[in-house]
Amino acid sequence: MALALAGALSFTAVSGPAAAQARPGGPANGFADLAEKLLPAVVNISTTQAAPQRAERPGRPGAPGGQDRPEGSRPEIPQFPPGSPFEEFFKDFFDRHGGDRPDAPQRKATSLGSGFVIDAKNGYVVTNNHVVQDADEITVILQDDTNIKAELVGRDSKTDIALLKIKTQHPLVAVPFGDSDVMRVGDWVVAIGNPFGLGGTVTAGIVSARQRDINAGPYDDFLQTDAAINRGNSGGPMFNLGGEVIGINTAIFSPSGGSVGIGFAIPSNIAKTVVAQLKEFGRTKRGWLGVRIQGVTPEIAESLGLPAPKGALVASVTPNGPAAKAGVQAGDVVTKFDGKDINEMRRLPRVVAETAIDKSVPVEVWRKGKAQTMQVKVGELEAAEESGLLANAPEEPEKPKGNAPKPTEALGLKLTGITPELRQQFELKADQKGVVVTEVANGTPAAEKGVRPGDVIIEVGQEEVKAPGDVAAKVQKAREQGKKSILLLIERQGDLRFVALPLGQG
Repeated sequence: MALALAGALSFTAVSGPAAAQARPGGPANGFADLAEKLLPAVVNISTTQAAPQRAERPGRPGAPGGQDRPEGSRPEIPQFPPGSPFEEFFKDFFDRHGGDRPDAPQRKATSLGSGFVIDAKNGYVVTNNHVVQDADEITVILQDDTNIKAELVGRDSKTDIALLKIKTQHPLVAVPFGDSDVMRVGDWVVAIGNPFGLGGTVTAGIVSARQRDINAGPYDDFLQTDAAINRGNSGGPMFNLGGEVIGINTAIFSPSGGSVGIGFAIPSNIAKTVVAQLKEFGRTKRGWLGVRIQGVTPEIAESLGLPAPKGALVASVTPNGPAAKAGVQAGDVVTKFDGKDINEMRRLPRVVAETAIDKSVPVEVWRKGKAQTMQVKVGELEAAEESGLLANAPEEPEKPKGNAPKPTEALGLKLTGITPELRQQFELKADQKGVVVTEVANGTPAAEKGVRPGDVIIEVGQEEVKAPGDVAAKVQKAREQGKKSILLLIERQGDLRFVALPLGQG
């Protein structure tokens, strides 16, 4: 995993070489006793993947019966005069590396990372998914260099967690999961890895931040630490001072690939749930609500009469999904789910995912100026993905109705009804409804919010609009009511989102 960031900096999955960075200080009695106890539970993960075999190619360019070599293909041995020293050199090189011979042995790509034993009796080992992804063989190397072939029990790309199992008579040492929710910024942590099979490496630091979102997946909730986490430490554990695993070291923020004191670990409370499901089912079984959501900005909150900009705004509801069956509507703001406050949009997917499937839970939403509560029976995300429920079913096409009204201007937008020409120009659906944006004035709030020609306005102020005049009328009405902003529901190539635009002066 390599998540690009502006400039030369990047988030990097910590598998591979890098220099360590030490942190001075720590508890008065040091970490030696703790490290001695925990090191035997940390393992090296070695994986191999067979490289694809090269297909036999015709002769070199210009050779009898040959043809030009395709651009980018590997050349054959260059031709030299008989007896030339270069002839022997290149022959030896191509013999060792396979050249273009179809019978050449397949080479193997090797990847190295770390992991830790969580169940000594049954031989369960936890690591990162990116460490074992696409591996043909997985080997667990213990601290004493014992090599054991591992079986992949299951893996989850959304949280980057994988569960392995090893069978051995060799005595194993396991470590328990702790409670990552009780960790506070400033608490001491110890990170241990086993990169490259060199043996355990120990670094110490503090929790620098919580709930970090680095765009690695839909359930990002990383612990940030300044403990040195380096390449090769992917999948290794992060411990509290009680010797409990409170995180799985996963990524670093670095301009060079080495540690600069910004590392990220998957919280143990996310890992525990995923690992338990992988152990029981070989895959994850996450809760599913059936909504597409977006964040609530201060402008959106003001336009909805919401006291504070918090919650998850429902942009669309999956037909026949759990939320639709319970009566959740587009434009609702989810503020509580199963008794848990949803203070920000990205918290909702995590809370729903951790909820038991088929459980009936109360969901509190803000709708048209007041709070409402409804009961939702939670579905299964993976089952919905497999059955295609996440894709909206198309409606019956609607035939065009006469000529569209003349363009109308509002909020710095030039608007018009949907015509066959606009439908073709902007590749709109046959059943598309609403008002088309044909021009956006430069420097206006609409332009700053990303509204662009081809967008279709479906609702204004949470009421459907069918003609450009509807938009202008609702904008004028909102101004007369003293509102500072108005909420638009915009569709772009099947993607729905709400945009709050300030009203300004008429």
